[in-house]
Amino acid sequence: MPKILQIINRFNLGGPTHNVAYISKYLNSDYEVLLVGGNILEDEASSDYVIKNLGLDALIIPEMEREINGYNDIQAYFKIKNIIKKYKPDIVHTHASKAGFLGRYAAYNNKVPVIVHTFHGHIFHSYFGKPKTFMYKTIEREMAKKTSRIIAISEIQKKELCHDFKIAKEDKFSVIPLGLDLDVFQDNYKNKRNEFRNKYNIKDDEIAIAIIGRLVHIKNHNLFIKALSEVKKKTNKKIKALIVGDGELRNNLVSLAESLNLSCSLYENNNHDADIIFTSWIIDVDKVFAGVDIVALSSYNEGTPSSLIESQAANTPIVSTDVGGIRDIVLDNQTALLAKNNDLNDFSDKLFRLVDNDELRQKMSQNTGWEFVKEKFDYMRLVKDMENLYNELLQKM
Repeated sequence: MPKILQIINRFNLGGPTHNVAYISKYLNSDYEVLLVGGNILEDEASSDYVIKNLGLDALIIPEMEREINGYNDIQAYFKIKNIIKKYKPDIVHTHASKAGFLGRYAAYNNKVPVIVHTFHGHIFHSYFGKPKTFMYKTIEREMAKKTSRIIAISEIQKKELCHDFKIAKEDKFSVIPLGLDLDVFQDNYKNKRNEFRNKYNIKDDEIAIAIIGRLVHIKNHNLFIKALSEVKKKTNKKIKALIVGDGELRNNLVSLAESLNLSCSLYENNNHDADIIFTSWIIDVDKVFAGVDIVALSSYNEGTPSSLIESQAANTPIVSTDVGGIRDIVLDNQTALLAKNNDLNDFSDKLFRLVDNDELRQKMSQNTGWEFVKEKFDYMRLVKDMENLYNELLQKM
């Protein structure tokens, strides 16, 4: 029975955690899988419940953190190396950058036959300055030489990694999109919508707009808040925005909103009549997508954001910046309006169109989104694709 060791940066809320969990749970019983991950950050929501609900056990390496930390990184490396020595996997499959470096390096030094790495996103633009970005590119190019196969989660991401950033040649890559449990976004939709709107005092004649993600620089919430201010000046519609998530920039975002005469409600004070409600993290995101009328994403850089797949599963229209692999996961002008990266005029114009045009919003709320994502991004399709890849690589041993 082939053994697979899956290593992920941390079990935070998002697509990567769901993906490693589904692979670990539903992979063909001919395989044995061990799951390893690091600690989540203080401002992140944990997705431990995903692991537990599927009846999985995971080994936690506390020293494996997001940021570079010489001492902790060395400790994490040796812990991974010892796990590999004891478990003796046939395949080590790493997910995201820190786990990808430490896990692949340990696997290579332990002569693991097959080493696989998934880029759930990348940090090669809009994260760091030129020297640090160059360092990360150099590291990834070296690690690619030690990797049997690299997985990109969209064709656009593969193109970026191969041709724009020259991480490795095309024959080193396979494209395997994310897989999620999407049926939940169709189930009990009306009750979820009523429950969510009642909780946040969203009236029937109010258009609710949600943006979901960590409150950090790369997500560019500033663009969303500025665009919201512009739309409120132009439209006669009643609007309420919900910022779902938390992070280091929350106070800065509140200050920005208030400087634009937008009132804010924080989860500590619950003023749900405000223009913007900062909800913190919401685990049951299916209720968010059911309860709102528009989903926004304003990031500088993305891989394949699961929130946009989930939004389409709930038939909720999208306004997003046109970055990363987003064009591979939405239908432009059918399920989503895409704006130029960090272009306030374009983003606010797209948001205004969707807010002000009831007919357009209703048209984009039809079953097109669900029909598009229900099979393409289903978790069992992910498991089957991964199983086929593992079989192919093991046969080459």
